[in-house]
Amino acid sequence: MLAETFKLLGDPTRLRILMFCLGGPRSVGDIAESLDLSQTLVSHHLRLMRGARLMRGERKSRQIFYEVADEHVSDVLTDMVHHISEEHED
Repeated sequence: MLAETFKLLGDPTRLRILMFCLGGPRSVGDIAESLDLSQTLVSHHLRLMRGARLMRGERKSRQIFYEVADEHVSDVLTDMVHHISEEHED
């Protein structure tokens, strides 16, 4: 299960969606427009990430707003961003 989760995170488009949603709930249309992706593609990736409990959606009227599932997921993402941006001495 862990390997499958990391496999999902290995897709650059999914990572872009996750990082974009760190700032708060976003609609499919907002995600698609902001990241220059089709709504169909965004919906496909969101379905996979919801299934892996990386994202969650909340319906408000006729739209569903998606956000990172919980702080465990956001912590992993932000920690890795910090790790990659650190200078390492080899």
